Amino acid sequence: MPKAPDSKKILLLMLKTLMENSDEKHRYNANALIQAVEDEGMTIERKAVYNNIKVLQEMDFDIIYSREAPAGWYMASRDFELPELKLLVDAVQISKFITAKKSDELVKKLGKLASTDEAKQLNRQVYATEQVKTDNEFIFYNVDTIQSALAEGKKISFKYYQWDVSKKLVAKNGGSAYVVSPWTMIWDDENYYLIAFDSVAGFIKFYRVDKMKDILVMDEKREGGEEFEALDLAGFAKRTFGMFGGKTTYVTLECENDLIGVMIDRFGTDAMIAEVDENHFRITIDVSISGQFYGWLVGLGPGVKIKDPEWVRDEFKERLRSMFL
Repeated sequence: MPKAPDSKKILLLMLKTLMENSDEKHRYNANALIQAVEDEGMTIERKAVYNNIKVLQEMDFDIIYSREAPAGWYMASRDFELPELKLLVDAVQISKFITAKKSDELVKKLGKLASTDEAKQLNRQVYATEQVKTDNEFIFYNVDTIQSALAEGKKISFKYYQWDVSKKLVAKNGGSAYVVSPWTMIWDDENYYLIAFDSVAGFIKFYRVDKMKDILVMDEKREGGEEFEALDLAGFAKRTFGMFGGKTTYVTLECENDLIGVMIDRFGTDAMIAEVDENHFRITIDVSISGQFYGWLVGLGPGVKIKDPEWVRDEFKERLRSMFL
């Protein structure tokens, strides 16, 4: 019999063994569990194995005994199923805002949520077209600091950076810190953005979290609650391209029918859509007019035309013309 002080340790060892090494294809019978305990320099009687299994089951661990060869116990379910972990691994590997080093670390941690054999299936590489990873190792700490400020309702200060032609990040605002009131973060175009109120400017602004450094939570209470409440985030995400703001207006586009999926994917099924003829439809959308919006239209090709308003059509023509001058 194991000594009383070791009984809890043995119970945890059995749980660890089943969590890390068992699944439907890899089961542990009583002899195998006894061996696992002995490998750690302890002893356990067969009856105690059954009692420990019962305790773990009573604690809602999904441990099942299968009589199919090889008969034994295994962890039938975990907090995350293997397909869910594969999905998370894929998302981590293709996310631009996560550095390559941090991606590898996260994949290894996710692997610990599966059995050892299942974890081998997570060691796969998923490639995104023209994948570019950020070099900012501090983005996770940035997110954590911002979340703390959000929870406390405090302002933050930070330095904001941009790329120069030498491929170096240089501080904006002459290197001086920005002071804003954070209200939330959103995910757009594979990047995290902070939505914050700028008290000096008097309106809501957006900042790429991976371009922020030296973030500090201040003692001052945040401001801009009314401005944030007036912001329609869901509508903003639909009408804004690449988080570049601009004058917001309703635009009517005439499109070939094969572009209907593109339009619904971007603007949703609530968009105003009307049939023009058997080959075309019109869609009226509320968008922020910016270079990114025009670039999106160029990418769709001749199958889409701006019908209204006239100033948007003229501005688009001028932009295209200026590209060839």
